[in-house]
Amino acid sequence: MEMSNFTLFDPRCRAEAPFSIDVIMQLDIFGIVLFSVLTLMATVSMLVFIEECIYIYKKVPPNKKSVIIWVTGAAPVIATMSCLGMWVPRATMFTDMTSATYFAIVVFKFLILMIEEVGGDNAFLRRSENKSFKINTGPCCCCCPCLPNVPITRRSLFMLKLGSYQFALLKLVLTILSIVLWSNDNFRVADVSADGASIWINSFIGVLTIIALWPVAIMFMHVREALLTLKIVPKYAMYQLVLILSQLQTAIINILAMNGTIACAPPYTSQSRGNLMSQQLLIVEMFIITLVTRVLYRRQYDPIPDLDDSVEETKTVLTSKRAVDIA
Repeated sequence: MEMSNFTLFDPRCRAEAPFSIDVIMQLDIFGIVLFSVLTLMATVSMLVFIEECIYIYKKVPPNKKSVIIWVTGAAPVIATMSCLGMWVPRATMFTDMTSATYFAIVVFKFLILMIEEVGGDNAFLRRSENKSFKINTGPCCCCCPCLPNVPITRRSLFMLKLGSYQFALLKLVLTILSIVLWSNDNFRVADVSADGASIWINSFIGVLTIIALWPVAIMFMHVREALLTLKIVPKYAMYQLVLILSQLQTAIINILAMNGTIACAPPYTSQSRGNLMSQQLLIVEMFIITLVTRVLYRRQYDPIPDLDDSVEETKTVLTSKRAVDIA
């Protein structure tokens, strides 16, 4: 009861997020150690990513360099932005938007990565001739088994790309719009009223996210057997894990903070404390994912042999063997 009254009547609990100097001044020994360890984790994550970029630049074929760098950068970028938000609470809105915008691009890049691992658009279409996409998959239509399969054509492949690309583009546009509205005091993250711009923009982003994840799931279901040797399943799992932790986990914590479930602890308001908890969790989680991702991607994969090439190679081997036997 005393804590409730303290939280209710302390004017600092109704103020905005604290300044960085306020955060630093209130740190005790445990807080200093905690912030230092988390900062070290975020720094190591970024250093591992930079080292991975150098390796990819030197060892990976040109058609895969860009997409692999984008995909492997998701966890380090989120960890770095979370670390900045932890030290500068008033910048949390901008760090969160940066992380979300980057991951929106990663969604599209992961789709392109799966296509490039097969050999590119032409090789994918050649391999998938007379086959079809199974579209009754998550997150949109997993409960609709009656949906017909869609023939794989250049047009259907383009529609899958467009479905993910729209999220990368519109997320950037909506982020810029949110910052413009925020500068005019028309956008507040904690404002969930029907009159506020935040609820409408965030709801629209949620719809765009579901639409963008659908093509990636469709493509994964189609190519996972062909790319098993390239560890596509754990790669997809890491991609999904980053999505869940950076989006769903953060959203749940923010909702709890806005409802007052997470108590105020001056100089942190309930919302700021919720952001702090989310950022600290993300730094640890993204650090682990960065290390796992490095293991998954740190190798140069040979291109998957084309089916026609395999047949020709088999014929060549048989012909050579027959010639040796005759000799």
